Amino acid sequence: MIVGLLSDSHDKIDRVRAAVDRLVEAGAEVLVHAGDLCGPEIVDACSVLPLHFVFGNNDVGNESLLLAAAAECGANCLEWGGVVEVAGRRLAVTHGHTRLDVRRVLDAEPDFLLTGHSHVVHDREREGVRWINPGALHRARTYTVATLDLADDTLDVLEVE
Repeated sequence: MIVGLLSDSHDKIDRVRAAVDRLVEAGAEVLVHAGDLCGPEIVDACSVLPLHFVFGNNDVGNESLLLAAAAECGANCLEWGGVVEVAGRRLAVTHGHTRLDVRRVLDAEPDFLLTGHSHVVHDREREGVRWINPGALHRARTYTVATLDLADDTLDVLEVE
């Protein structure tokens, strides 16, 4: 199972559509957005595949709009963070801007912690949990998303024009 990862889209709808196309071409079967969507159009654009997403600090005030978009599109909004199981693997997702949210999802003992917020790609392991940030689609030197192949734990970072 290949998971498409994106974050920090900041309502950049054309860039999000290009990113989703890139992830679909790379074989993504499900998408995870790690926050800072900023508008319901982003939920719709990402819902071409099953979608799980969380709120980010720039989503404050838009939570009800994003929840309504999730209900309309059949997406799974984890609000400020949660854990989903995909292909037998536990994926914790939070935006990463508060330690409280990070600690709360780590308490569920996930295999992966998927975050955003920093707008910088990272892939590291801490205490048996792999922490991944796919980068950002706004305010980044290079716009990036990533695929995570859960069959062999391969992470591929993809540039988005």
